[in-house]
Amino acid sequence: MPYSEMMVKPMRDEMVAMGVQELKTVEQVDAELGDQRGTTLVFVNSVCGCAAGNARPALRQALKHTAKPDHVVTVFAGQDVPATARARQFFADYQPSSPSMALFKDGEVVTFIHRHQIEGRGPDAVANDLVKAFDQYCGAGEASGAAS
Repeated sequence: MPYSEMMVKPMRDEMVAMGVQELKTVEQVDAELGDQRGTTLVFVNSVCGCAAGNARPALRQALKHTAKPDHVVTVFAGQDVPATARARQFFADYQPSSPSMALFKDGEVVTFIHRHQIEGRGPDAVANDLVKAFDQYCGAGEASGAAS
């Protein structure tokens, strides 16, 4: 059973404040992930402590990096159940995990960060994993050296 919307609103608002697009319906997921070009990061949000203490802060930090995905979207596990289930179909080769992050390039998963790679690690370590993936797949972070 989903948590009260009042309880999860701050967690949703935190993502939106980072510039992340919420996908709450299957239709929104299909519109965003159905015919991908470029890079897209899908963040599977969660109410758990490792989402609040590690995953969301890591994403916030990584999104300040020069190289970053063209699109960053989120689904909320346990809240927007059909949307989350549909998003997970796009990375079905990976065990469902929340929180988790899937980086796509032209519709293919190029990096997946599971919950077990988040919990027990600080936000800096997780952000570093994201930044490495962004540098490799999201353009010329190394080319300009400019701050975002």
